Amino acid sequence: MAASLSGVVALAGCGGTTTLNGAGASFPAPIYQRWFQELASKGVRVNYQSVGSGAGVRQFISRTVDFAASDVPMAAEEIAKVPQGVVQIPMTAGAIAVAYNHQDCELKLSQAQLADVFLGRISNFRQLGCADKPIKVVHRSDGSGTTANFTAHLSAVSPAWKAGPGSGKTVKWPTGIGAKGNEGVAAQLNQVPGGIGYVEAAFVKEPLRAAALTNAAGELVTPTLTSEQEALASIDLGPDLTGSSPNPPKGYPIVTFSWLLLYKNDNGPRHEALRRMLSFALSDEAQAMAPDLGFISLPAGVLVKARAALDAIEP
Repeated sequence: MAASLSGVVALAGCGGTTTLNGAGASFPAPIYQRWFQELASKGVRVNYQSVGSGAGVRQFISRTVDFAASDVPMAAEEIAKVPQGVVQIPMTAGAIAVAYNHQDCELKLSQAQLADVFLGRISNFRQLGCADKPIKVVHRSDGSGTTANFTAHLSAVSPAWKAGPGSGKTVKWPTGIGAKGNEGVAAQLNQVPGGIGYVEAAFVKEPLRAAALTNAAGELVTPTLTSEQEALASIDLGPDLTGSSPNPPKGYPIVTFSWLLLYKNDNGPRHEALRRMLSFALSDEAQAMAPDLGFISLPAGVLVKARAALDAIEP
């Protein structure tokens, strides 16, 4: 599917249906796919490529898509490459889980242990108080907002990680094997006994389990709707709606909003379809679908600001 949309700028009317093409983050892909199924019955067809935040931003800059999605807001130097201007609107939110494949283990990780696993310093589950099994790290191989947020957390809690791999959409991993997209990491973990990696919480399904992580308050917390909402509520998005926190003071410690990237102007005949898509995604109906799909409905205050931001998108 990814190849079929490469280099395409398409908006076609067919039988009253308008088609939009987008690409980007795999993190929110499950809820976007659900929303876009609903939109098809409302006269807007959306083709979305789950190719990772990095690839989505590149396609957005080169204008081969009508919109993009990213789990990390665009940097100023990236925005400067878009003469049409950029509007970034949070659409959904979720948690990044440390998923593992070891049925004889209820994994609880301190901040130091979390970093040491991905630094390759801890190589067996018995070092973490579980039954003996070699650890096999799985990480993203593509440029990823999930990676950027996960490594930002590691940098916030581990001086060794900050001084070593650091944070970004891509980093030089000290250990492990790579897989493309949240889908690819989850699939790899399912196939590898002893596998451990990071994925959006919606991708943690049997036999995978999510580890409890230590938050900024020193509490061991698993990713649940309550713990994720508590963390998100503590994040100040700021006036441009692009704020984040790599280690929130409360709740589950690795949460993120996910943004759609829109052209501020020069949308032409795409404008009305984009407005309809965004209005639906930010509706109470669409946001109410989030918990059942493993995501978090946007907080009320964020929704008000996100809906107001639609006015910045011009034909």
